[in-house]
Parts: sequence; C-alpha cells; structure tokens
Amino acid sequence: MRKAIELARTRVPPSDDPPVGALVYDIDGRLLGQGYHDRPGTGDPTAYAELIALRQAADAVGGWRLDGCTVVTTLEPGVMAAGALVLARVQRLVIGSWDPYHGAVCSQWDLVRDRRLNHRLEVVSEVLSDETDPLIADYLEVEKHHAEQRRVDMRLGL
Repeated sequence: MRKAIELARTRVPPSDDPPVGALVYDIDGRLLGQGYHDRPGTGDPTAYAELIALRQAADAVGGWRLDGCTVVTTLEPGVMAAGALVLARVQRLVIGSWDPYHGAVCSQWDLVRDRRLNHRLEVVSEVLSDETDPLIADYLEVEKHHAEQRRVDMRLGL
C-alpha cells in the first residue's frame, strides 16, 4: 500500500481527479502494473489508476485474464474500475480509503461481489487508511459539495 500511496502523490495538481495510486501483483508477489489517476494529464476518460495498472499487468502476462492477481489501490474503485477488476478475473482487491460518493465496492454499490456476475473478488479494506484518508480529504470535501448540489437539483426537478 505504501507504494500505491507514493504513486497517488505523483498526480500533478491542479486536477479534478483524486490522488489515487494502484498496483497489480501476481500470485508470487511480483509487480505487474502500476498507475495513478491522470485523466486531465492524458485527456483519456479511462485514465484511472486501476485501469492503467490492469493494462500494464495484462501486457506483462500476455493476456486479459489476471487470475490469482491482487490489486492494491489507495481509494475504493468506482463503477468502471470495479467492473474492469471483475472482468479481468482479479482474485483480491486491497483498498486504503472508502469513497462514500462513487465507491462501487461497498460504499454505493458492491459490484465486485455481486452474485449475478460471473466472478467475485476477495476484498481487504482500510489498509493504512490512516495514511490514505488524508490524501483524499480535499477530494471528499469537493464531492460532498457536489452531492449536496445534486440533491438540491433533484428536489427542483433539474
């Protein structure tokens, strides 16, 4: 997790993205891929830490199936990254902090353990959260404001 925290700090401010770092390890603990959120820097709407790390890992193993792999990420993945983890057949997901606004592992949805899907992940949560929570504090404050505005918009029928 500390390596993921280092990657999260790589993000170049200013950015609309939270500082997130992610790593993929194979069953023997060998690092296969790593990434950090970089949508503004790349102009790529899919440049999430987990997706970048999964792409590198798939290249390293020579295929899309990442059976037996573990993904370590500083922030609970959202819907797109959680779906990619399921599709890649990742075995285990290790999370630092929860994302109460967009999290798709437990906070808003539980996509990675949904019994209707063809694969489910083991989830280990709140690893070094005392170090990951401060990383995302500013992001969560902005998201809290956005969530409040969405509630107002819904009440007004906007």
